[in-house]
Amino acid sequence: MKKAILGKKIGMTQIFTEDGLAIPVTVVQVAPCTVVQKKTVETDGYDAVQLSFGEIKEKNVTKPVKGHYDKYGAAYKRVLKEFRLDDVSSYEPGQELGADLFEAGEHVDVSGKSKGKGYAGAIKRHGQHRGPMAHGSKYHRSAGSMGSSATPSRVLKGKKLPGQMGNKNVTALNLEIVQIDTEDNLLLIKGAVPGSRGSVVAVKSSVKA
Repeated sequence: MKKAILGKKIGMTQIFTEDGLAIPVTVVQVAPCTVVQKKTVETDGYDAVQLSFGEIKEKNVTKPVKGHYDKYGAAYKRVLKEFRLDDVSSYEPGQELGADLFEAGEHVDVSGKSKGKGYAGAIKRHGQHRGPMAHGSKYHRSAGSMGSSATPSRVLKGKKLPGQMGNKNVTALNLEIVQIDTEDNLLLIKGAVPGSRGSVVAVKSSVKA
């Protein structure tokens, strides 16, 4: 059964296996995560659950969002996100989800907003090569040829150029949950996940599983 939960990226560390092998892991705190609304094929045309996560002051909640929370009798949270699942029969509004939703050894997809790098050139942003650094060279770190001149007389779509780098939604696929701490509601996920420390990430059952 496909599962999903929201959590906060705590940071990275490492754990050791019985053989002494070091495994780099990302620690994600996934509670308290609350089910706000359950959507079904009969009522909404598709199966999905809305989850909320993160503390927020009531004065910082907008009226439309506050009305949505009040409709289902849910506490106000900072993040509200909907997940489309194959089966939502095990979810109920007001239900608290924790780390025990998953098991060690499961593979998950983790989505989050990547770190913003600001305006970056083609070399940093796309890994392009630079030109000769000799004094006579007039080409060093530019984007290179813009394409043909007479035909089509324009820059083609998809040309890799300088621009905003990072600060986009990124999904890391097929990551393994190495260890679970049900007491503190922590997931230890092998490898790195998108986002900076303290950012909210979505942990879902892997599409490749």
